[in-house]
Amino acid sequence: MDFKQTLDNKIADYNLLNHPFYQAWSAGELPVETLRSYAREYGAFISTVPIGWETLDETETAAEEIEHIDLWADFAAGLDTAVAEAQIPQVKALMDTAHELFSEPTTALGALYAFEAQQPATAQSKLTGLKAFYQLPKSVEPYFETHSHNEHEAEKLLERIGALPSGSHTTVVQACEKMSTALWNALTGIHDAECA
Repeated sequence: MDFKQTLDNKIADYNLLNHPFYQAWSAGELPVETLRSYAREYGAFISTVPIGWETLDETETAAEEIEHIDLWADFAAGLDTAVAEAQIPQVKALMDTAHELFSEPTTALGALYAFEAQQPATAQSKLTGLKAFYQLPKSVEPYFETHSHNEHEAEKLLERIGALPSGSHTTVVQACEKMSTALWNALTGIHDAECA
């Protein structure tokens, strides 16, 4: 089994498309107030993504991710809120995990892969739900439109992982699993806080 399959298997255990939060979103069943909470809380994590790419010296991708923070801010503003410091414990834990894993190249590769490999599918699902069920300003859509098509971040990460000594692959896989778990748990925290 190659390392891509191993990484994808780890992600599959925490596939965000299967999370009750995203399933409710794509079915139009989340209250707008819950979307507001998500925009505020999860935006704090989105602001950490460029750090991972900077750790990898991928300056061009890091610059793009910084622009995407602004798109997320537009998403929040369209919901009459703004990105704020994380308050929900599981989102705080995601932030801690991101800062830890994004601080070192080998773990940054695995952690970023856990996020980037899922993002096109999750962004498309959320965009479809927003358009079908929510009467919101168009400004909530560009972040998800931008990420709903594959910009090849995951392939770029796989290429970098493949160039590592094979002894580093275990560390990458562990980081991928840790980030996948933290992303799942953050959604659970938002869902439980807002929908329980």
